[in-house]
Amino acid sequence: MEQIKISEFKAKCIAVLARVDKSKTPLLVTRFGKPVAQIFPPPTSRNSDWIGSMKETGEILGDIVAPAADPEDWEALR
Repeated sequence: MEQIKISEFKAKCIAVLARVDKSKTPLLVTRFGKPVAQIFPPPTSRNSDWIGSMKETGEILGDIVAPAADPEDWEALR
């Protein structure tokens, strides 16, 4: 995996991110030789399938309109 010093990454951030996007290879950012972050390319496509992938998988349990506690427990209503 390619490595880059954090100072160089800071100075060339936008160009480095564009290079990772174009080459599709991850990048390791180091500080004093120790890893501090990994930069990964985005999913294979800008219109990837993750958008909307959880559609119709949720389940409503109970009343979603009622208060979480009884109105008698609310100090503001006393």
